[in-house]
Amino acid sequence: MPRKSMQVLTDSMFYILMALSKEEMCGQDIAAAIDALTESRIQIGPATLYTILSKFLKEGIIEETPAGGRKRNYKLTESGKQVYQQEKERLLLCLEDAKRMETYEYRQKDAAVSVI
Repeated sequence: MPRKSMQVLTDSMFYILMALSKEEMCGQDIAAAIDALTESRIQIGPATLYTILSKFLKEGIIEETPAGGRKRNYKLTESGKQVYQQEKERLLLCLEDAKRMETYEYRQKDAAVSVI
């Protein structure tokens, strides 16, 4: 079954929303904030950044705000805030599953599943 658009975000998408959850920013500021926050573990190049921003604009997740000159600022919409919150909750559930897996025991013989 195909996934709905924005059902699960890529790392780059998630970090862009994370940066915008703090404040309105231009593209360069978004990339710099992500680089600084992750200590260069996540680096988003201009092509990826502006492709994602374009998709987010189209989906109504972000909106452009007046910045003056050629500079474009972006901010989360209410829909974007919901998408960001839902993805944070999904990732937290993944981490909880990973923790449970450490004590998970599967008995294939009788197909009984037990979580210790």
